[in-house]
Amino acid sequence: MTATPATKALDKAGINYDLHSYDYEGGHHIGEHAADAIGADPERVFKTLMLEVDGKPACVAIPVAASVKMKKAASAFGGKSAQMMDPVKAERLTGFRVGGISPFGQKKRVPVAIDITAFEHARVILNGGQRGVMVELDPDKGAALLGAVRVDLID
Repeated sequence: MTATPATKALDKAGINYDLHSYDYEGGHHIGEHAADAIGADPERVFKTLMLEVDGKPACVAIPVAASVKMKKAASAFGGKSAQMMDPVKAERLTGFRVGGISPFGQKKRVPVAIDITAFEHARVILNGGQRGVMVELDPDKGAALLGAVRVDLID
């Protein structure tokens, strides 16, 4: 596997991670498919979503089986309202394709929030910056690299 901007960012920061690859299948429930494909507990696998909070870009990471609560997301970034970012805009902003968006190594750095459930686990799994590639790492180290806020983002 070739390095991605996400794995390069982790390498540069000296963060240890394990790579997991799987056969990517597009469509809905990509994260749940990824968890199943790599044999991981879905509670430890987090999806990356790009949002617009009061019109400004932001990134959240939440468990794959959960849905983001937009009011909670807006509040996490000091905003009043949040909505999903248009996929084309998300790809242009991050440099990643939808289904392969990672919070690490994005083309343009944006504020990041990680759901507090991530910190209940010694290691979590996030997208590695390419469809079919996941990185498993210590959530505290990942959050520190991203400058992420830790907040309740789901039900």
